[in-house]
Amino acid sequence: VQLQASGGGLVQAGGSLRLSCTASGRTFSDYVFGWFRQAPGREREFVAAIRWSGGTTRYGDSLKGRFAISKDMARKTVYLQMNSLKPEDTAIYYCAAAPRLIFSNFGESSLYNDWGQGTQVTVSS
Repeated sequence: VQLQASGGGLVQAGGSLRLSCTASGRTFSDYVFGWFRQAPGREREFVAAIRWSGGTTRYGDSLKGRFAISKDMARKTVYLQMNSLKPEDTAIYYCAAAPRLIFSNFGESSLYNDWGQGTQVTVSS
């Protein structure tokens, strides 16, 4: 699966951004699509994931409520809506895809086979 992420940018604290991840390359009805982020000097962090078929979602700790993941099957695109952004949300955001993940493994980055190029999100205070 090839992934193309977009939608990052510079936003003030309290603002919103919507990231997009468009997939191509094969059928992915059995795939899970995830968003991860990595800030300078920090480990990669799980943000959210969604199962393509059925739409089961999972969020990283403390992000649910501000972030929402969704999908548009016709556009083959997964979205990450980010609201009430904080400076600590500043990071490069990556989308990733993995086949046949069970729910408890949605946050395991090592299990994702395919990664997009990342999009920078910067939140100013």
